[in-house]
Amino acid sequence: MLELGLTGGIGSGKSTVAAMLVERGATLLDADAIVRELQLPGMPVLLAMAERWGDQILDDAGGLDRQAVADIVFADPDELAALNGIVHPAVGDEMTRRRAELAATDATVVLDIPLLVESGHRGLAGVIVVDVDPDVAVERLVSGRGFTAVDARNRISRQASRSERLELADLVVDNSGTLQELADQVDLAWEWIATLERPEPGAEVRRIGSRAEDG
Repeated sequence: MLELGLTGGIGSGKSTVAAMLVERGATLLDADAIVRELQLPGMPVLLAMAERWGDQILDDAGGLDRQAVADIVFADPDELAALNGIVHPAVGDEMTRRRAELAATDATVVLDIPLLVESGHRGLAGVIVVDVDPDVAVERLVSGRGFTAVDARNRISRQASRSERLELADLVVDNSGTLQELADQVDLAWEWIATLERPEPGAEVRRIGSRAEDG
């Protein structure tokens, strides 16, 4: 399999790019989706979170109240570190397991990892960064996802900087324009992916870190 990292700051449109790559034939492993699976009621990750922060992070049905977690961790670096300490190892284990299942195939695997800069990227054939001005990201988070501007900026400030992500990039997708312009760039990205050397099927799968973008 050929493995590529896909990353971008919150509000960058990374998930839209991921969906477009899947339409073109990629297999997606989404770290945030895995986080949500691991945080379902009864799962060890949610139990560990509730043990640390109590029932205040649970909704009436016993599920995770993500906003309650965000209110705690994005205002306190120590609490954010505690969250990552609970979530990060579990997500890394599950991501590695799923990658191992694909190792014997010729799949083009896109690893959608929001905090790829912070968590490591060794062993990938390339890294695609979805880039947008932070002010545009804040506007999109407020208008499209119901964030407050303060919450949006707090989350952005807890991630790698725009310059750090761009330094990591082998390919940059600029999402400051229209949806059609974005699709055209993804077409070019897919053409670039086709030029990359593909490892032999069954090559060793190394662990790649990943963290939760939000609670």
